[in-house]
Amino acid sequence: MSAPTNIVRIVTDSSCDLPQEIADELGIAIVPLSIRFGDEELIDREELTVAEFWSRCAGSDTLPETAAPAPGQFETVYRRLKDEGAAGVIVVSLSGALSATMQSAELAARSITNDDSIDFDVRVVDSRTVTLGLGTIALACARAGRDGGSIDDVEALATDLAQRTRVFSALDTLENLKKGGRVGNAKALLATVLSIKPIIEVADGIVEEAGKQRTRSKALQYLVDKVKSFDGKIENLAVLHADCSDVDLFVDMLTPHYDGDIVVGEIGPVIGTHGGRGTIGVAFHQL
Repeated sequence: MSAPTNIVRIVTDSSCDLPQEIADELGIAIVPLSIRFGDEELIDREELTVAEFWSRCAGSDTLPETAAPAPGQFETVYRRLKDEGAAGVIVVSLSGALSATMQSAELAARSITNDDSIDFDVRVVDSRTVTLGLGTIALACARAGRDGGSIDDVEALATDLAQRTRVFSALDTLENLKKGGRVGNAKALLATVLSIKPIIEVADGIVEEAGKQRTRSKALQYLVDKVKSFDGKIENLAVLHADCSDVDLFVDMLTPHYDGDIVVGEIGPVIGTHGGRGTIGVAFHQL
């Protein structure tokens, strides 16, 4: 597929958890973060698949670490998109409160701006969210660019959507939070014994606890009820999951309450290392 020319292109990072085929279809460039297992560093999506990530985590007592892309990685992508004929670039980044990824994107944009040999407009927008919250903003902006939106229009859309994005997830285990030192062993053990499923929300760029449910089925129903509570005033609904066998069931539960297409994406290593296997959730834009 040839690269779209003379349109505003979208750049995001691999925490977006967008299916690659959807990103490719809309010409979205994804800059990968790195995942470190001890002394070994692997590039997300390129050297480490989601399945390989979960397999490695299962055999480790410690969590891998994530590292933001270097500014040079972003700059290389900006220059490539210009060479492909892009009219400009909007970067939609992982929440600046959670990662240095946005800072790298901004440094690279500044480098382009300061280069007198290249006349190219690159603007960076903080998504203030994670996973498919970020992914759905990138999708909406890519469609706007494809449809002829100016760089001002697309930047305004990204900024607006960042304020209207909601992400709710149910964790299936506290094991990863225990490994990461965010909860103690006793609390994690108690939650396991009682089958407690914590509910989290991403709000204003940070992750907050939004409640807890006693079983997996109640956690799924809680998420469905959360979507229902917006009374149809949502758009761009997506389902995110970390290797969940019940994702199809969850999508079926949501379908009666949303009349658009539901994007389904796997939670990758960047977010999965914190949430853990079995995490499932929704992302959408509030109208």
